[in-house]
Amino acid sequence: MFDFVRKHTRLFQFLLLILILPSFVLLGVEGYSRFMDGSNAGVATVDGRKITQAEWDAAHRQRVDQIRQQMPNVDPKLLDAPELRQESLDQLLRERVLQSAAKEQFLTISKERLQTLFRNDPQFAFLRNPDGSVNKAVLAAQGMSSEMFAQRLRQDLTLRQVLSVVGDSALPTEASASLAFDALLQQREVQVQRFLAKDFAAKLNPTDAELEAYYKQPAVAQRFQLPESADIEYLVLDIDALRAGVSVNEAELRQYYETNVARYTVAEERRASHILIKAGEGASADEKAKARARAEALLQEARKNPAGFAELARKNSQDEGSAARGGDLDFFGRGAMVKPFEDAAYALKQGEISNVVSSDFGYHIIMLTGVRGGDKRSFDSVRAEIEAELRRQQAAKRYSELAEQFSNMVYEQSDSLKPAADKMGLKIQTATVQRKPAAGATGALSSAKLLEAVFGTDALNNKRNTEAVETGPNQMVSARVVQHRPARVPALADVRNELRTAWVAEQAKALAVKAGEQRLADLRKGGDAAGLGEAQVLSRAKPDPLFNGKLLNDLMRTDASKLPAYAGLDAGADGYVVVRINRVLPRDPAVVDAKRAAQQYAQAWGAAEAQAYYGALKAEHKAKITAPQAALAASAPQP
Repeated sequence: MFDFVRKHTRLFQFLLLILILPSFVLLGVEGYSRFMDGSNAGVATVDGRKITQAEWDAAHRQRVDQIRQQMPNVDPKLLDAPELRQESLDQLLRERVLQSAAKEQFLTISKERLQTLFRNDPQFAFLRNPDGSVNKAVLAAQGMSSEMFAQRLRQDLTLRQVLSVVGDSALPTEASASLAFDALLQQREVQVQRFLAKDFAAKLNPTDAELEAYYKQPAVAQRFQLPESADIEYLVLDIDALRAGVSVNEAELRQYYETNVARYTVAEERRASHILIKAGEGASADEKAKARARAEALLQEARKNPAGFAELARKNSQDEGSAARGGDLDFFGRGAMVKPFEDAAYALKQGEISNVVSSDFGYHIIMLTGVRGGDKRSFDSVRAEIEAELRRQQAAKRYSELAEQFSNMVYEQSDSLKPAADKMGLKIQTATVQRKPAAGATGALSSAKLLEAVFGTDALNNKRNTEAVETGPNQMVSARVVQHRPARVPALADVRNELRTAWVAEQAKALAVKAGEQRLADLRKGGDAAGLGEAQVLSRAKPDPLFNGKLLNDLMRTDASKLPAYAGLDAGADGYVVVRINRVLPRDPAVVDAKRAAQQYAQAWGAAEAQAYYGALKAEHKAKITAPQAALAASAPQP
């Protein structure tokens, strides 16, 4: 087939031209590009404007990157889950709805308010330098500049305004909060009689006929059904697989060390104390002159008595963050402070006091109190690191060279993985897999994309290699089905013990329920209370170890308007519980602080109001998800 194509290249070019040209004529170049590129397909709409597949993918990649930064060891399967993709789309839809609402309501955030919020909100403390400026080093680690951060913060605060108008207006009273908590934390004095399935199980001994009849029930057989599976061979091309075949010599190691010596030098950090006299951007020339004169006077005092610098800072510095510490700013590296401050601090010797330094915040007097770092690690101490890095780099380069060749070989020689393995020095691995990744699966076998290819028609029916699937950054995998086993119900003899256990459990539970319901009926008719346990007080705040979760909630929902009240409660696999409610008691006042309860209730109320308002905004702005279910279930493209 490939020989025929090569020999008739011109013929195929002419045929393709005939097929493609009419599309350009009818649709135009832009229309044809959109037709061929599914990335512009709409997955949701807001006010008639669509959210494209490409935008959804980008939003999901950003969400995945954030999760990886926060949790480096996160299970890759969780990042590929349909639920996370759904959350990404929901969040993107929410942003668009709130953007439309903010624009309609002419909401915005001024520069002054943005700066005030940044300097005073505790959640931004990790991003602030001691002098109140933005820590650019922290932002750079997140891949952002200060301008990008300001833009994102402004947009986030603007969108928050839309819902806070409603959410912050919720004003439930302390009385309404108390009423709600009274209902939630009400106490009930009860007596309990348990009918445990295990007590009935010992009397049960099923016959072969009973087990056979039980196994013939479709619902029972389905519980024992063995899932579809396949024995596969698979080949992984990634940097780790190629690293073993890479070698580096001593000259390369030493050259890399000399070129990158800065990487093996501990960054110098300096510790300083300062006195700040404020004179911000909005200060007049007269105010700035007075502030500088004040700073110059303090400088003279500091130089007369350097040992008293800390006390001088405590009494005079206008930097609220450091004044209480005698002006101490702790250790900082380059890029952490505003440039005039940094330049002055790095020009000082330990114990020296600077001249008055001007910055956007005012006038500083700086004393250098400590220096650390700046030491260079020896070649021998970092040799292993350099060798590992060079191996990784060469393996990455080798991967780039082999990726296309790997993809072509497993496709063109689709009856075996061996040619590709031999050519590239890779090891053929084996595994048994199902259509979904197994719990705890790692690496290539945790990829839903690979398993989808394994269970594709061509791989199953024709036993061909799968196409090369990208299962992660710098990782490609091809697999081949050796043996396929459809989903099947095993013979009764193979599951007899498990089947008997299930039959006994089901019958014992039925007997426990029957006995419990009979006892409940007797009690409601005025039967003897013998058998009921000692009276005990239960509530959601003080659950009993044997009476919690759903059982406790069912008890607290039981109508107790007429006492004594009786109830029969399903205890799940444990059996059945009969309860007599003797008294209903108010909540224990020690359990919940009234003031704190009112605050929590107000927060919950406000969140509910905001969510309801968002629902109304979605309807107003005609927001809806149009992506088919298959798209929602699809895995996100690997970043």
